[in-house]
Amino acid sequence: MVVRSSAAPPTPWSRKLPKPQIHKTAYIHSFSNIIGDVRIGPNVLIAPGTSIRADEGIPFFIGEGTNIQDGVVLHGLEKGRVKGDDQEPYSIWIGKNASITHLALIHGPAYVGDDCFIGFRSTVFNARLGEGCIVMMHALVQDVDIPPGKYVPSGALITTQQQADRLPDAQAVDIEFAHHVVCVNAALRSGYHCAEDDKCIMPIRNELDKSYGSRSSNGNSYSNGNGQGQSSHLSSEAVQQVRQLLEQGYRIGTEHVDKRRYRTGSWQSCTPIDSKQESEVVAALETCLANHPEEYVRLFGIDPKAKRRTSEQIIQRPGEQTSSANATSTVAAKPSTSTSGFSGSSGGSNSRSSSSLNPEVQAQVRQLIAQGNRIGLEHVDKRRFRTGSWQSCPAIEAKQESEVARALEAYLAEYSNEYVRLVGIDPSSKRRVLEQVIQRPGG
Repeated sequence: MVVRSSAAPPTPWSRKLPKPQIHKTAYIHSFSNIIGDVRIGPNVLIAPGTSIRADEGIPFFIGEGTNIQDGVVLHGLEKGRVKGDDQEPYSIWIGKNASITHLALIHGPAYVGDDCFIGFRSTVFNARLGEGCIVMMHALVQDVDIPPGKYVPSGALITTQQQADRLPDAQAVDIEFAHHVVCVNAALRSGYHCAEDDKCIMPIRNELDKSYGSRSSNGNSYSNGNGQGQSSHLSSEAVQQVRQLLEQGYRIGTEHVDKRRYRTGSWQSCTPIDSKQESEVVAALETCLANHPEEYVRLFGIDPKAKRRTSEQIIQRPGEQTSSANATSTVAAKPSTSTSGFSGSSGGSNSRSSSSLNPEVQAQVRQLIAQGNRIGLEHVDKRRFRTGSWQSCPAIEAKQESEVARALEAYLAEYSNEYVRLVGIDPSSKRRVLEQVIQRPGG
């Protein structure tokens, strides 16, 4: 490990030229910069692209087990200090087991207590955060003293003490998530150390070499040498959908919902996926699937410019296998030439079970119609599926559930050897609210 650290330059306010003090168990990535009187404790992880610059406000302290993630900036003003836990003055004090996540800015004077979590792109300046505070994404905390255990929501501007005093307590799920991030980064720190130690890494490499052939022959490996490969849990169609969305510049999102809330559409977000590398995105999707094995999980693309969703697709259902050998990882509706449609009854209800539509498709159609949305269909053959060249089926003008179901069945039968996806359209905003594949060739 070649650590890019250096003494502070001589300035009118300091000619001591202090150098960083780094504990031997800490991992400092070679693409990070550490300058001046920075005191880094045991088992700290400093990720690539960080700038920790104690050349104006000094000193900085980073406590044991803390992780400073990619793109984080630590800097301090010449004047202004906070009192650290050792009762000494510091420009920046970050306690034990804290997470300062991607692209956050901590500008001294600032105190961040033990077990705090600072979310993506958030800023802490001239402020004090008590132990166990959770600051979510894109927040500003300035000129305040936040009591221990408080929660700052995403996008919040906390610039007066009155606002800080009214903050809610962090919930158990938030605290557990912060602890999970610390554990993940502790594992990364150990992994980075191992990768640079031949005695540690060689047995692992040898084991991988021996098992590579058997894993690849079973289709259960995912090679990230070029950012692509085969997932052990996702269907090949889901991986292809991820690849296509990434190539179009979209971000990837996931949501989950249990069986009871599925009927009301009360989806909850999985952990945000910030990576643009296919292998990392697939790994994050597999983690979401593993964390919610008995729930519905859906994948969708996010247009970063228009701030809208596209290509929603269910990739897991309760009780279904999600391996790549299973071709029903999304909603499958078997095409049928039957014209019975929704079975009739003396009650005249339109909510009847179809002879060929999957029950989840029926529920989705019912929900879309109840919300006042129009229903559309698109189809594409195997060759054009890779390029996303979908074609619209003739418009479905009906608004009665039974009539819509009969139209869906007819189109599924007509395009039985192609992919078919269901589209929900908001007639007011003229935008799509749902895209869901309901048939696959041979599915």
